[in-house]
Amino acid sequence: MIREKLEEYYSVVFEKELLDEIAEVGTYKKVRENELLLDIGDTFHHIPLILTGAIKISRETKKGDEIVLYFLERGDTCTITFGSGIQSNKSKVRGIAEKDSELIFIPVEKLEEWMIKYASWRSFVIDSYDLRLNEMLEAIDTLAFLKMDERLYKYLVDKVQIMRSTELHTTHQEIAIDLNTSRVVISRLLKQLENEGRIKLFRNKIEILDF
Repeated sequence: MIREKLEEYYSVVFEKELLDEIAEVGTYKKVRENELLLDIGDTFHHIPLILTGAIKISRETKKGDEIVLYFLERGDTCTITFGSGIQSNKSKVRGIAEKDSELIFIPVEKLEEWMIKYASWRSFVIDSYDLRLNEMLEAIDTLAFLKMDERLYKYLVDKVQIMRSTELHTTHQEIAIDLNTSRVVISRLLKQLENEGRIKLFRNKIEILDF
């Protein structure tokens, strides 16, 4: 089953021999929406490959405030688990399924072995580091330079792209937690966006009209 799942996307990323090895040592897992995949303080010994769905990666401050760093989707992996797994460090991020998702977990010790053995894996790891770095820089720029209404709209557009749907099933409180602000502020800004004709609000649902 793992080999068949890999063929749906990774056949254009990895050579056949690597796909065979992933199928041999990998562990398939299905996670439900809002299921905790990785928590802060966990020790992670496996590298995830996302087959379907989306995973939200967030950071928590010492005060307990949480902010979203980026999302993982099909074809992605979480590079933060590379170093944490190899060095047995505790995770500094939290990973939660944004929707029902399928993943394959690879033993972290295979990371370095395959870097030498397979050019496609080496390119995949390097590209993943580059992508995650750019997303981290974008997250920093968003916090530093965008006003809250701009941050909110960018957040909604990013989620539309990740969820592959213009309808987002979420609450004002959930958005407030992700953006580390209050529900009152989010509700006011969402109403402002609706008045501008960019979104339409429903109970526990937001339709993005302009993105």
